[in-house]
Amino acid sequence: MSNKDLLENIKKLRELTGVGFKDCKLAIDENNGDIEKSIEFLRKKGIAKASKKMSRTASEGLALVNTKDGEISLIEINSETDFVAKNKDFISFCKELSNICFNNKGDIKKIESSKMKNNMLVKDNLVDLISKIGEKITIRRSKFFDNKNGSNFHYVHNAIEQNIGKIISVVKLSDETKDKNREIGIKLAMHIAASNPLSVDKNDLDKKILDKELEIIKAELSNSGKEDDMIEKISKGKLNKFISDNTLVNQIWIMDPKKKVSDILQGIKVLSFTRYKVGEGV
Repeated sequence: MSNKDLLENIKKLRELTGVGFKDCKLAIDENNGDIEKSIEFLRKKGIAKASKKMSRTASEGLALVNTKDGEISLIEINSETDFVAKNKDFISFCKELSNICFNNKGDIKKIESSKMKNNMLVKDNLVDLISKIGEKITIRRSKFFDNKNGSNFHYVHNAIEQNIGKIISVVKLSDETKDKNREIGIKLAMHIAASNPLSVDKNDLDKKILDKELEIIKAELSNSGKEDDMIEKISKGKLNKFISDNTLVNQIWIMDPKKKVSDILQGIKVLSFTRYKVGEGV
């Protein structure tokens, strides 16, 4: 590493951590110039300032979708404030990252190690952007939908630009009735964005979620003074209601409350779906 590169890395590390020059140089030397490992090194040494920006909560930001030849990629990049999410440099970074995400089929490690237009790696540009803007920025998650065995459709809720927003949903449908798929696919993606189902059907629901919900229902009924036999009977009904409300095919269709989603599928099978809401669960 040249002296120029060394000094540049020390500068980045100081801006990110607030740690003095000497400790930053030691961290850079010990970790062969890797900024992330250097931050970890400083934190392990017990230098409190090392997590100054990195420990903040990044729960704002943007979600982006990219489409080509029936394939779709999704990526979420987080910032600390919505103000930064509207920053031109942040948006430009996110757009280029969305293209890189698509080209790397949503593989986060490959994305971070890819070169951007300025010939620098994504992870190094990320550090530069954090230094420039002064907020924690993270590449949170990504996903890729190929065009095999089905058709993909997406919906961006309240898009700030084409393919950029705060809520994006993607749904993959079987090809049995392909001519009908487009209209239904887009409407289903809209439904998913609005109704936030947990799974396609009961069999896809995580058993831990069901067990936890049943535990909550029974505790609530027990605290209300219900007898054990009544608790068992009522809890089954409440759990079935929870399943209906949170599984896609059993949900009430948002465009016609007299129908369920299963009623409008007309022989089409939902293979999978994903819904990204920026900051959800952070």
